[in-house]
Amino acid sequence: MIQKADRLNDVKEYYFSKKLREVAALKKEGKPVINIAIGSPDLKPAPSVIAALNSAAQLDGAHGYQSYQGIPELREGFSNFYKVNYNVSLNPANEVLPLMGSKEGIMHISMAFLNKGDKVLIPNPGYPTYLSVTKLVEAEPVFYNLTEATNWLPNFDEIEKENLENVKIMWVNYPHMPTGAAASKEDFKQLIAFAKKHNILIVNDNPYSFILNENPISILAVEGAKEVAIELNSLSKTFSMAGWRVGMVVGDAEILKAILQVKSNMDSGMFLGIQKGAVEALKLSKSWFEEQNEIYKKRRAIVWKIFDALGCTYDATIGGLFVWAKLPKEKKSEEFTDLLLYEKDVFITPGTIFGSNGEGYIRASLCVSSVIFEEVLTRLKTVK
Repeated sequence: MIQKADRLNDVKEYYFSKKLREVAALKKEGKPVINIAIGSPDLKPAPSVIAALNSAAQLDGAHGYQSYQGIPELREGFSNFYKVNYNVSLNPANEVLPLMGSKEGIMHISMAFLNKGDKVLIPNPGYPTYLSVTKLVEAEPVFYNLTEATNWLPNFDEIEKENLENVKIMWVNYPHMPTGAAASKEDFKQLIAFAKKHNILIVNDNPYSFILNENPISILAVEGAKEVAIELNSLSKTFSMAGWRVGMVVGDAEILKAILQVKSNMDSGMFLGIQKGAVEALKLSKSWFEEQNEIYKKRRAIVWKIFDALGCTYDATIGGLFVWAKLPKEKKSEEFTDLLLYEKDVFITPGTIFGSNGEGYIRASLCVSSVIFEEVLTRLKTVK
């Protein structure tokens, strides 16, 4: 076998990629495994969204290459969405760049701004892709702690003690995954001030704004934010379109221009039907979010009961697509979740996949029906 690139030496296969193979093997053996680990919405997109996709597929030219920057109608849709929901003004011509999911954007942004040896501030716990992409571009991760004691928000006094020389990017993610913690506008003001002081690009990853969260906020709503911050967003969770792969990065035109230099060499545009469907999704009224959230509220109530049965504690004031729970004292995350998988046929996420500060925690997704959650509750009532 030809030797793999050195950059892969410190990059592990994504946890869910590996673990889902194991789950599939267990199911093949006849095990009735229930997966409440993955944040892949099981609800359908709105009928108007699917209709727009189907209709666009019949158009002349629909199946050819599309613009690297997306159709103007889609960029305008994103711009209007930000104005209506976040009170943020964006020029659709150059301050909005559609992406094939925001995960793609993490790679593009890193390739656009990071050189080998540059440093990157990464939350612990946080989305694992921030770390893996940082390593793939041969930059150096610098972890900053998020803890329950600080409501999972950055401790700037602690961060300032680090050597911040050569730090180019800071990844933030609010509402936060995996904990669900939200940031206020004042919190974002602190982030912007910190970024300006140290000449760091802040990237806020913001796909969970509207799920069980009554106060959607964009970091770009802070005055002067566009000078040092950009934001990733996605239709995956908000509009139950995860498999469509529609996201965007928004912010200063010059910053997006650099990202486009990478993106235009990586893909050949998004299928027109998907773009037309996304345009319709962005037009949906607030009643869409309300209806989705009513479903998620009912599911979350059962998940709370599941965690009660497991002896876990959780913050019932936190929203989001997941419930983050603290295990009973001295329980280890991966040992506990493996016990549930092998003895109760329930797959749940160990907090450690998000970083060392996730030890002692587990996370459940709200992306299965209430009926399935009730079955999980029945199985887990006997766990010790």
